[in-house]
Amino acid sequence: MAFTNPSREEIKTILENVGNIAVVGLSDKMDRTSYMVSAAMQNRGYRIIPVNPQAAGQKILGETCYASLKDVPEPIDMVNVFRRSEYCADIAREAVEVNAQTIWLQLGVVNNEAAQIAEEQGIQMIMDRCIKVEEAIVRPVRA
Repeated sequence: MAFTNPSREEIKTILENVGNIAVVGLSDKMDRTSYMVSAAMQNRGYRIIPVNPQAAGQKILGETCYASLKDVPEPIDMVNVFRRSEYCADIAREAVEVNAQTIWLQLGVVNNEAAQIAEEQGIQMIMDRCIKVEEAIVRPVRA
């Protein structure tokens, strides 16, 4: 069966109920998409946990960065992925190990093996969508 992203209503529910978002591939460089998207999500009230082995132990967006999802010392609700598609199956396996509820692959990132892993483990999967864009659509700022 072909993969289908959740409906906008389901995405809204996911985003309304998410706690900690571990961002795999979050860069410490302010001009990178991962940094800009994560900063915007943080500004909207989401808790961002950086995951990047090159920046482990450093602070990114005021939060301690970890080398892997397994190193994060608190529950992870969502894994937001800013890595190339070929790395996503391994990330999905690690997300299973930390009991994440949702895996979100950013715009342009698709991996059917990762989707199958998520489905088999009852984890919600979103692929090829920008979390910042989707969040703005389903939870617009009210004046």
